[in-house]
Amino acid sequence: MKPLLEIEDLHVAYGKVEAVRGVGLRMLPGQIVTVIGPNGAGKTTLLAAAAGLLRSRGKVIYDGVDLERLDVEERVERGFCLVPERRELFGDMAVADNLLLGAYTRRHDGAGVKQSLEQVFSRFPRLAERRRQKAQTLSGGERQMLALGRALMAKPRLLLLDEPSLGLAPIMVREIFRIIASLRDLGVSILLVEQNARAALETADYGYVLEMGAITHQGAAATLAHDPRVVATYLGGSS
Repeated sequence: MKPLLEIEDLHVAYGKVEAVRGVGLRMLPGQIVTVIGPNGAGKTTLLAAAAGLLRSRGKVIYDGVDLERLDVEERVERGFCLVPERRELFGDMAVADNLLLGAYTRRHDGAGVKQSLEQVFSRFPRLAERRRQKAQTLSGGERQMLALGRALMAKPRLLLLDEPSLGLAPIMVREIFRIIASLRDLGVSILLVEQNARAALETADYGYVLEMGAITHQGAAATLAHDPRVVATYLGGSS
């Protein structure tokens, strides 16, 4: 099967400090692939560079197309969407208006955007109940749902999710990961950066371990979840 995403020899530097060093990964359509690792390993930098937010060296090939010359909006138009760690919602705007902003690249398709909005409300009933509330009044879990829903409004083929469980209560973490797993039913592939390694590996098909800007381990998620070093370092126990 043809890969949906291939990242080859990616380097990202902040001044003289190289935050990502020669990273390579690939994923197939329909997969959930996770990148785990300690704080400061370069996980967020990796996603930001892939999305076109940071300058980088190397190749990001999406659906057979080298994205080097495409800006962020052009990548989104092709279905390549990032949900950032801080969610970056517009707090003074209503839930529905935040969602509509996610469909900016589809703004000339009024009927399609309206249909997508109703689909998001159907998938996230809490957002439907709060459609007129300001985003800043939502709970942490509801804000994450809104960030996911806004990304879905762009009709993505690939979602880059940066720390979707950050700051959430355990019961909401489980709900967010249930939602992430269910997105495959929409034909959405997911590249997931997540500090909660256990939940990430339980949800993903394949995983990469990123340490000090470089990939140190990779394999089927179920295999990594039983790797003694991964268990000891990231899962809080012994295999």
